[in-house]
Amino acid sequence: MINTLVRPADINDHQQLSNLIFFETRLHRHLDWRSPLEWLGAPFYWALDEGGRITAALACPAETVGIAWVRLFVYAGHGSAQDAWHVLWPTAEYEIARAGGATVVAIAMQPWFQTLLAANRFVNRQQIVMLEWHGFASQPWVAREAEGIRVRKMMESDLPPVERTDAASFDPLWQNPLGTLQRAFSQSLFATVAEDTQGIIVGYQITTGGGQRAHLARLAVHPAVQGRGVGKALLSDLFRMLAQQGPSRLTVNTQNDNLTSLNLYRKMGFVRTGEHYPVYTLEVPAGV
Repeated sequence: MINTLVRPADINDHQQLSNLIFFETRLHRHLDWRSPLEWLGAPFYWALDEGGRITAALACPAETVGIAWVRLFVYAGHGSAQDAWHVLWPTAEYEIARAGGATVVAIAMQPWFQTLLAANRFVNRQQIVMLEWHGFASQPWVAREAEGIRVRKMMESDLPPVERTDAASFDPLWQNPLGTLQRAFSQSLFATVAEDTQGIIVGYQITTGGGQRAHLARLAVHPAVQGRGVGKALLSDLFRMLAQQGPSRLTVNTQNDNLTSLNLYRKMGFVRTGEHYPVYTLEVPAGV
């Protein structure tokens, strides 16, 4: 008889999980600055072990206190999504509750995962919508300025005040802690900050990509200066750099209920691509 157990995944499981992620099409993988394997050893990362063979895994490590993103759910093809989830999730829910509770969140890009979450008490909170910029035909691009605002290249030493601006600009669900911003900065194609006349950082953007593609991964403007053209100045400067250095496609995504961002992107020439992905949440209260 095969011994089956749910246990914490650790670094010794790297090869098995790597094979499972690579070979299985039944995979939910969160778009993250870290790969799922880089989270090995973190809390809330479980493997379904059947006689020494990992046949499924669920990872929702909390990067921000009280927010646990489902960063990985994968299972072997001989089972079903429901079967694997029903084995792994009770352990996950119990451990999250015992650790103080959290909002568990997932961006469900595949229909099968949307169906699974909806059948297990997760609620479709909002939609992620994708937009694309079509302004490259207007080259050469002249950067637009905002009164009393200077846009400059981001430096690593800027990251602590960038984190404070990020925290003030977003709902806790979407905030990026310092560690995440450090990774985003290290992987950026272009990263800039907007500062006021006192040298205080009031906005920033981080763009990734290469070749003919670029993605505006993050844009934030402190609420105290919204409406003063800071977002437009950051985007305008980004367009100038892109026009000079070659990428012919710029995408961005935001939430369908973030009207401030949607209005800004529309005014700056972005159009929706038609792609949208539901965001599901489940509140796991603190428990024993």
